[in-house]
Amino acid sequence: MTLLRLRHSDSAAGWMLVSPAAALIGVFGLLPVLMSLVLSFQHSDLLTPETPWVGLDNYRKLAQDPVFVEAIKHTIVYTALFVPGTMLVGLLVAAALNRPLRFIAVYRTAAYITMAVSTISQGIIFLWLTDRDYGLVNAALNAVGAPSQPFLASPAQAMYVIVAMTIWGWTGFSVIVYLAALQGVPAELHEAAAIDGASAFTRFRTITVPLLGPANLFLVVWLTINALQLFDEVYATTRGGPLRATTVIVYYLWDRAFVQFDAGYAAAMAYALFVVILVITAIQFRLARKHVYAS
Repeated sequence: MTLLRLRHSDSAAGWMLVSPAAALIGVFGLLPVLMSLVLSFQHSDLLTPETPWVGLDNYRKLAQDPVFVEAIKHTIVYTALFVPGTMLVGLLVAAALNRPLRFIAVYRTAAYITMAVSTISQGIIFLWLTDRDYGLVNAALNAVGAPSQPFLASPAQAMYVIVAMTIWGWTGFSVIVYLAALQGVPAELHEAAAIDGASAFTRFRTITVPLLGPANLFLVVWLTINALQLFDEVYATTRGGPLRATTVIVYYLWDRAFVQFDAGYAAAMAYALFVVILVITAIQFRLARKHVYAS
């Protein structure tokens, strides 16, 4: 009985310790989520107290909204370029830093430092770099005889600049993940392959890459979720871009909620995106069970 009382006492003490954090999460996290779900079935302009119930009308409008359809296309293009690009650059940099070099700690810190730069700051930096009249990129192009480019002011180029900017910003994250994974690869496997005459590239392709499956899965899932929620970089640079060339789902959601004051429709858009992210993540984990953890 004494042991049982001690266990109940420890349990009560534990709940008392976590209850303030749980209350904060409930009030500022779960409650707004539930309220936005209800809002998605209503019409609200955020200014008047009247919020008439419209049922599934907001969800039906999504498929008939040409701007939303265009935002989906832009989000898909961005995700398809950003995720593999960030993983490839991160893997190459991590492989270069996974060796006993002098001042290696300094190099690894420099590779990660981009994660310390806020997304708004990244946007301002790239606005300066790609400015048509004073930017360093166009200055370099002019120095080799190439004409200046509009970059973020161009409907054809703006999305690719944002992809390059976000790859630069997220490379440090993927470098850290890949470095941890690379250091977990047994050195004995490389030594045995080297004795058998395998080149460094062959060892990397046949030994290292297959063992990076869990790291690849983590990065694919994490980067995809972040890519589908792209907003800050678009807001800081193009505000949707000329001809809405960089209008992605979350930016359009923000525009409908806080510029056009159609909060109910924006909430429906948010839940549609939530379902898409949930489905894509489930598919990624299902494929991972078949390929990453098949052995």
